[in-house]
Amino acid sequence: MLLPGANRMSRPNSNVLLIEDNPADAKLIQEALTDTRFGPFQIEWVKSLSDGLERLRKGRIEAILADLLLPDSQGIETLDRLVRAAPRVPILVVSGSDDEDIASQTVERGAQDYVTKAHLNTYTLSRALRSTIDRKKAEDALFTEKERAQVTLNSIGDGVLCTDSSGNITYLNVVAEKMTGWSRQEASGRPLADVFQIVDGVTRQVARNPMDLAVLQNRTVGLTPNCILIRRDGSESPIEDSAAPIHDRDGHGTGAVIVFHDVSAARSMSLEMARSAQHDFLTGLPNRMLLNDRIGHAIMSAPRHAKKVAVLFLDLDGFKHINDSLGHTIGDKLLQSIAKRLVNCIRASDTVSRQGGDEFVVLLSEVERSENAAITAKRMLQVVAQPHPIGPHDLHITTSIGVSIYPDDGLDAETLIKNADTAMYQAKESGRQSCQFFKPAMNIRAVERQSIEGSLRRALERREFALHYQPKVNLRTGEITGAEALIRWTHPIRGPVSPAEFIPIAEECGLILPIGKWVLREACKQVRAWMDTGLRLATIAVNISAMEFRDEHLLEGVFAILKDTGVDPRLLELELTESVLMKRADLAASVLQTLRAKGVQLAVDDFGTGYSSLSYLRKFPVDTLKIDQSFIRQIAVAPRDTTIVTAIISMGRSLGLRVVAEGVEKEEEVVFLQENQCDEAQGYYFSPPVPPQQFAKLLETGISEKVACGS
Repeated sequence: MLLPGANRMSRPNSNVLLIEDNPADAKLIQEALTDTRFGPFQIEWVKSLSDGLERLRKGRIEAILADLLLPDSQGIETLDRLVRAAPRVPILVVSGSDDEDIASQTVERGAQDYVTKAHLNTYTLSRALRSTIDRKKAEDALFTEKERAQVTLNSIGDGVLCTDSSGNITYLNVVAEKMTGWSRQEASGRPLADVFQIVDGVTRQVARNPMDLAVLQNRTVGLTPNCILIRRDGSESPIEDSAAPIHDRDGHGTGAVIVFHDVSAARSMSLEMARSAQHDFLTGLPNRMLLNDRIGHAIMSAPRHAKKVAVLFLDLDGFKHINDSLGHTIGDKLLQSIAKRLVNCIRASDTVSRQGGDEFVVLLSEVERSENAAITAKRMLQVVAQPHPIGPHDLHITTSIGVSIYPDDGLDAETLIKNADTAMYQAKESGRQSCQFFKPAMNIRAVERQSIEGSLRRALERREFALHYQPKVNLRTGEITGAEALIRWTHPIRGPVSPAEFIPIAEECGLILPIGKWVLREACKQVRAWMDTGLRLATIAVNISAMEFRDEHLLEGVFAILKDTGVDPRLLELELTESVLMKRADLAASVLQTLRAKGVQLAVDDFGTGYSSLSYLRKFPVDTLKIDQSFIRQIAVAPRDTTIVTAIISMGRSLGLRVVAEGVEKEEEVVFLQENQCDEAQGYYFSPPVPPQQFAKLLETGISEKVACGS
C-alpha cells in the first residue's frame, strides 16, 4: 500500500518497496525520505516478507528498504530470500540493531548498505537510498554498454585483439579466437608474440610487432605487407589491417588494439586476375602483353649469346567459315586444339601466344640461323593441317605464317610483330598454308592501309558513317535499360567495312578524334529524338578510345555536346578499357572525377582482359563493369571453369558497381548470369546492333520474353 503522504500528484523518480512490520518505524522511514534533493520516492509499504516477495514478482521496483526482523522471517534468512527473489534490485537494510558484525555480514551477503533506525534523518537515508539506486543504474548502464560492445566486436568479420601497456593479451573477439587458435581465457595475460605470431610472407622472417610501432609512434599503423599469421596449430593465413594505441583519460598509453582479417580469398582472386591479364582465357596461352615482354627480354639477351630472335605470325585459313557454320563452341575447341599442337612444336624457352580471334604469334627466343625458324614454321604448318577430332567432326584447317627476324627486320617487339604480320598476308596471297619471310618490299598491307586512311578522311563529310544500337537488358525484369552506340561504315565501293579493320587505322592516324566526336554527338541527338517521342532509356553508352581520352579537349567537347543536344549528363555512359585508364592513372582519375561530378556515368569495358587491378576500382569513380565476351563464352564452353565471371560479379556487387555481361549469345549463358545475380547483359541472344528505327521498336515492344526464357 502507499504510505500516507506519498507523492501521488507527480510521477515519482523511483519506486521503492518498504518491508517493515512496525507502523511507527514505517512512518519514521517515510518521513526520512522527504529530502527533495534526493527524491522524490514513491514508497510501497508491506508488513511481511511474503507480501514483499509477492510485490517483487510484479516488477518495477528500483530499490528495497527492509527490516530483517519480520513476522514471517528473521535475520540473515530474510536478506537471503530477498536476494534470491530480486537479485538485480539493490537492498538497503534498515535495522534497529547497531551490531557491526551483523552490518558487515549483510553487506557480504548482498545488501548495498546497512542503516540503523536510531540514526535515521532526512539527509542520511534519502542520500543513501538515492546513492544506492543511482549506483545500480550506473552498473546496469555499464553492463549494457559492455554487452553491446561485446556483441558488436563478435559480430564484425575482422579479428580484434587488445593488449595492455606491457604487451600482454587482454582481449580477443570470436574471429580473433578462430584465426589464432587461442581462446580468450587461454590467451589472457600472455605476451602478444605467443598468440599473434606473424611472419613476412616473402622472407619468412618474424614480422615486427605492430603494437610496438603503434605505441611508439602514437598513431594507427598498418601491418607488414605480405603478412602471414601462423595459427596455434601451425596453419597459415595471409592477413591485412592495422594496429592503434589505446589511451586513458589523461592521454597516456595503456595498450593497443590490433584489427586484422584474412585476405586469402582476395589475394587468390588478385593472383587469378593478374594471370588472366597476361594469358588468353580460352587457350591459357600468353597474351599480347606477356608476349611483348618476352620478346623484349629475348632481344636484350640475343646479342650477348650471338643469337637471333624469330617472330612467327600465324593466321588460320578458313576459320571464320568453321566458326559461322558449326558455332562458337566448336570454333573455340578448334582453337584450343591448335594451341596445344603449336606448343608441342617449340622449346621450353620459346613462347606461343594467342593475339585474339584466330591469330597466334610464336617467339623463338634463340635461333642460330633464319633457316631454324623455317623448320619450326614448316612443322607448324603440318601439325595444324592434320585433322582435329572435335565432337562428331574431324575438322580440317590450315594456317598461313609470316616470319620476321631480329635484328634484320626490326629492333623492337612492335616492329617485329608488325613485319611478321605483313609477311603472313603475303603468305595468304601466295596461296595459303605457306610460310613467308618478311621483305622490305612487302608493302601490300601498307598500301591497303593508306587506301583505307584516305577513304576515312572523306567518310565524315560524305556521311558514310551510321550508328547502330545494341540494347542492354536488365536480367531480373527484362527491361531495356540502355543501349550501346556502335559505329558502322559503308564504303561507296567496298561496301560495309568492319570496325575491327578501320578503327585501328583511325586511331593510328588521329582520325579517331573527329570520328569519336561525331559518334558522341550523333548518339546524344538520337537519345534526344527518342525522348521527344516519349521513348526513354536509362543510359546511352559510347566508347572512348585511348587517343580521345588523352585529348586535352575531351571534357569541354563532351559537355558542349550534352548542352547542345539538351541531354541530361546522367543519361550518358562513357566506356573505357582498363588499359586506357591505367596508362596514366593520375590523369585518368582527375578526368573521371570531373565527368562524374557533372553526372556522366563511367564503365570499364572488356573487364578482365587488361590490368584487372582491385586498387583502381577504388581509385576511379566507376559505375559499371562490363565482363568481356571471351569470359561469357566460356560459360557454355566449360561450365566448370567460370571462376573469373563469378569473381567479377561478386567483386562488382561488393563494390556497389553495376555489372554488365557482353556478347551473350546462348540461353545457358543467360541462366548462369541470372543465377549469379549479374545485373544486365547485351548480345545477340537479345538483339544484334540495329538502326535507330528498329531500336525504337524494341523500346516499344520490349524483349522481356527472352529474359523470362532464360530465368
